[in-house]
Amino acid sequence: MNIFSATDIGQKRKMNQDYIFTSGEPVGNLPNLFVVADGMGGHNAGDFASRYGVSVMVETARRDRNFNPVKIMRNGMEAANREVLIKSRQDKSMAGMGTTMVACTVVGGYVYVANVGDSRLYVAGEELIQVTQDHSLIAEMVRLGELTPEEGRNHPDRNIITRAIGTAEEVRVDFFDTKLESGNQILMCSDGLTNMVRDERIFEILRGRDTDDVAQTLVDEANLNGGRDNIAVIVVEP
Repeated sequence: MNIFSATDIGQKRKMNQDYIFTSGEPVGNLPNLFVVADGMGGHNAGDFASRYGVSVMVETARRDRNFNPVKIMRNGMEAANREVLIKSRQDKSMAGMGTTMVACTVVGGYVYVANVGDSRLYVAGEELIQVTQDHSLIAEMVRLGELTPEEGRNHPDRNIITRAIGTAEEVRVDFFDTKLESGNQILMCSDGLTNMVRDERIFEILRGRDTDDVAQTLVDEANLNGGRDNIAVIVVEP
């Protein structure tokens, strides 16, 4: 298994609120685990939310006695939701903070995915397929046919998310599973990549493999295009 990861503050922000976790080794009963989180909140609250949320999710997974990967990731994200919410209520400076979270594990030729928010997971093979669905206002409008994908891409409200870790008592987690073919790549990323680099160009970079560090190449491309947000990228080649 080859793993590439990178995160960057971008060209416009003063703080990096994106956070990543990668482990090709077992985490509890999961054979591997990968997580991308994109925090939100004023001051350092978004930075704290993403880091703390991921740490809770990972530690919960590490202690989980289940063997079902979906149950393990569900328990981890629900625990992260509870703990981030508690912290936001204990400290006024962190009130309203939250984070997106997309996590996956590769088991027996399948990738199992859990997602809250608008950070994404793709699988690249013959084409680039977005496995997750964005929990955002604009994504919902595109799904309903109220906006075209291009209109959604450039809409001023594209960063408004409809689900997040740590913002409500209960969190709805989406789950997906996809069979992997030989040579497939898994891409996980925050919207700091997908808002700055079109899917077609992402696919070119992934499949071109003209570099030893494809994740850093994707980050560099986002910054070259303006880097308006923090950027987080994980690429896994099972």
